[in-house]
Amino acid sequence: MTSELHTQSETPIASGLCEEDIRRIVREEIKQAWTKNPASRRAALVASKGTLDWAYPPLILGTAAAAAGLETSVFFTFYGLNIIHKDFERKLKVDPVGNPAMPMPMPLPMPDVLTGMPGMKALSTKMMKSKFAKNHVATIGTLLNEARELGVRLIGCQMTIDVFGYSHSDFRDGVEFAGAAAFMSEARKAHVTMFI
Repeated sequence: MTSELHTQSETPIASGLCEEDIRRIVREEIKQAWTKNPASRRAALVASKGTLDWAYPPLILGTAAAAAGLETSVFFTFYGLNIIHKDFERKLKVDPVGNPAMPMPMPLPMPDVLTGMPGMKALSTKMMKSKFAKNHVATIGTLLNEARELGVRLIGCQMTIDVFGYSHSDFRDGVEFAGAAAFMSEARKAHVTMFI
């Protein structure tokens, strides 16, 4: 049976091509298609929120995309700049006020009125960090380092940096800076785009 299959693959098809020729042609066409449409291997994400709970999605999705072989960019704008700020550990907190998912699951329910009390932001932040640590979730610092190692482009919005009075030196090493138009040029080439 093996010899029959081998013989069949070398048997010329009606056009005079054998199976191996057809496989080679298909491989070449697939390679050309990848070259013509590089968007199928790109991801562009926008991170606009600057709390601890909202810092995870763009970094987890960005590193996952890069690990899957996609050329990945994350554009940090408005409060999302907190994620790539050198002082991100202090800036990224969980704010229970106005957060519909709060309070976090607790042994006893907490009335909404208590979430605005002094110290609740620090308590919520500590609780979330503890839950993440217990479940072996990488820290924001680890995710930022992994993103850089995987080649994820971390891009700070220049307009927001100017509006908030930041300078480039306020941000982690490896962060790039660009305006919205430059990032849109990047995003239009991407197959995966997300606003987080």
